[in-house]
Amino acid sequence: MQTAVTKRGQTVIPAPIRKRYQIEEGDYLVWIDDGEMIRVIPVSRDPIRALRGSGRGEPLLERLLAARQEDRSYER
Repeated sequence: MQTAVTKRGQTVIPAPIRKRYQIEEGDYLVWIDDGEMIRVIPVSRDPIRALRGSGRGEPLLERLLAARQEDRSYER
């Protein structure tokens, strides 16, 4: 997909992308420039809900306890 940039630096987000990422009027986008590429990331209105379930299947508690145990060994 390709869009044009206006004199004022504005562009249009293509409808399929807006629908896929549920981008609506009033939403914000973060622009990240790493020197080689520009990335545009939509910011969720409810970041907690957006992250819900993203750690599913990860042994997070076990990793936390192991990290704490490791930290304790350095303190002695």
